[in-house]
Amino acid sequence: MSGARTPLRRSQSRNPRGVAVVTGGSAGLGRAIVRELAARGWDVAVLARGLDGLAGAAHDVELAGRRALAVETDVAEWGQVEAAAARVESELGPIELWVNNAMTGVFGEFLDALPEDYERVTRVVYLGTVNGTRAALSRMKPRDRGHIIQIGSALAHRGIPLQAAYCGAKHAITGFTESVLVELLHDRSHVKLSQVDMPALNTIQFDWVKSSLPEHPQPVPPVYQPEAGARVVADVAERPKRRTWAGGPTVLTVLGSRAASRVADAYLARTGYAGQQAPDKGSRPGLPSNLYEPVPGDHGAHGVFDDRSIADSPQLWALRHERTLAGAAAAAVAAGAAAVIAAVARRS
Repeated sequence: MSGARTPLRRSQSRNPRGVAVVTGGSAGLGRAIVRELAARGWDVAVLARGLDGLAGAAHDVELAGRRALAVETDVAEWGQVEAAAARVESELGPIELWVNNAMTGVFGEFLDALPEDYERVTRVVYLGTVNGTRAALSRMKPRDRGHIIQIGSALAHRGIPLQAAYCGAKHAITGFTESVLVELLHDRSHVKLSQVDMPALNTIQFDWVKSSLPEHPQPVPPVYQPEAGARVVADVAERPKRRTWAGGPTVLTVLGSRAASRVADAYLARTGYAGQQAPDKGSRPGLPSNLYEPVPGDHGAHGVFDDRSIADSPQLWALRHERTLAGAAAAAVAAGAAAVIAAVARRS
């Protein structure tokens, strides 16, 4: 399989978990999420524009022993998203999980971005999430079950230079999600709504993003492999949480921006330009921009930064083992309390 850099796993779940939809699931983080969900027993519908990547993602799901459906969809267009959701339910069954992941971007200073390019990023990243949430929620809410996961970013809480369109759209997703969540709470709905904020990931995004930078765009280090993020998303799908910050850098970015925004501004003004360019990868991206049209080929999950990406971290490990850690902490507290009580009894 072209673009497949990690071995695919057969589903370890005897009972199917249900039908999941992943937007932007043909490449990058979305492709890793598709593979991870299929390996955990989900039937997966993949919504994206590129036919080659869609076919590859569907094949990954089938290799994992699950049912797949590939639907050519531009998430910026509400009619296409609604039609895709109707087809998924007709061919696979009720949608139990919907992951809003589709994204695109432009790299460069704000005034260097054409107005139509800026609008396109906003339509895909933000309105694509709105459209996906509407299609999923309109089906889940009457059934009073289901789970929607928004793929957010550290940049949903901290704007950085050269990515104003993307940062603005991710901030908008956060505000939108909080509003819809409160409405669900008001209605006492059992539909779950989560947001998982990602760190910098080694995805194909940095090869086909539209860029006016002199050097090859790169994610701000430290960089994680997309499978690390996909595991967090699949964990949240199994144990819903409203908000998850994936990766130590995400935690530091969010808290640091809240505690010392002026310091963060000054630091990013000094380092944000060079930190998002990789001279050793060539002066221009190796692929055409995917802003308006999909790039032919099946590009898999990884970008060109395997040599500087990490597969895991202590914070991600702790996220995946929260229940175990909580149980161990409770046991330690109980043991400590018992020891104190025993010591007091011996002295009595």
